[in-house]
Amino acid sequence: MNSSNKQTVKVGIFIFLGLAIFIIGILTIGSMRKSFVKKIEAKAVFENVDGLQKGNNVWFSGVKVGTVKSISFLPNSQVEVDFTIEEKSQQFIRQDAKVKISSDGLIGNKIIEVAGGTSTAPVVTDGFMFEVDKADSQQDIIKTLQENNKNILAITTDLKDVVRSISAGEGSVGKLLKDEKLYASLITTMAGLETASKQAQTITNSLNTFTAKLNKPGNLANDLVTNQTIVPNMVNTFAELQQTATKLKETSTNANLMVMDLKKTTNNLLDDRESTVGVLLHDRNTANNFKSMVNNLESSSEKLDENMKALQSNILFRRYFKKKAKSEEEENGNGN
Repeated sequence: MNSSNKQTVKVGIFIFLGLAIFIIGILTIGSMRKSFVKKIEAKAVFENVDGLQKGNNVWFSGVKVGTVKSISFLPNSQVEVDFTIEEKSQQFIRQDAKVKISSDGLIGNKIIEVAGGTSTAPVVTDGFMFEVDKADSQQDIIKTLQENNKNILAITTDLKDVVRSISAGEGSVGKLLKDEKLYASLITTMAGLETASKQAQTITNSLNTFTAKLNKPGNLANDLVTNQTIVPNMVNTFAELQQTATKLKETSTNANLMVMDLKKTTNNLLDDRESTVGVLLHDRNTANNFKSMVNNLESSSEKLDENMKALQSNILFRRYFKKKAKSEEEENGNGN
């Protein structure tokens, strides 16, 4: 073989190796990017894609299932992201699933994360529009952490001032730590509270013992509550006492009415000067005449007695009186 043929063979071998390497590279890259896998297309509209780029991955439950195909703006300042999903993963992704912008690790590339979905919902189809999950972005989380750091710094500063004030003996706590008299008073108060607590416990135990004794069968208190004979008798006695009290009240009321009537009658007699009693009470002459008449009646009665005695001594009436006396003795004897 001459030199020209050798040179041609070498060139052919290099070209073949180059093509082989090129084809293997294409196949490798295609396998890594899953360019030769059957896919469906889907899309979602975001307010902010947070640096998402074409070619970034799409994840579902921590598994790569597709890639971002294109990113385009909409007239209302929103961003439409078109991405692909492997056909073999399609059956696991439901139409009620949501998408959001996330990151591959703490500072990794941006990805689209598909999450959620229920088994009752249908699977996604080619061209399906996903609903966006309004979750906080990484920037929002970092901003929140920054705000929290500021709040923690402010709390730390305030706590530092409080500790400084306490160390300086300012405020109630500072005085309690620095003032020995106040501390001693507090110890005394706590001792008094402890003593009072013990006394309260003792009183409680005594009350429990007393209650147990009252509940013991045979005691008066227990019989009053549980005895079926004493209780009805007490109820009847109480009812009789109520009736007696009612009658006493009625008697008192009647007595008050009688006293009022008597007082009214007395007032009428004092004011009435025409009736007999009123004349006797108010007319002195009539009263004197009435007294004289009573005295005369008394004198007449005495004289009548004397005349009767004189008649009994008279011989004309002596027989009559003896007969009358004998008749009275016989009647008395028959009566006995």
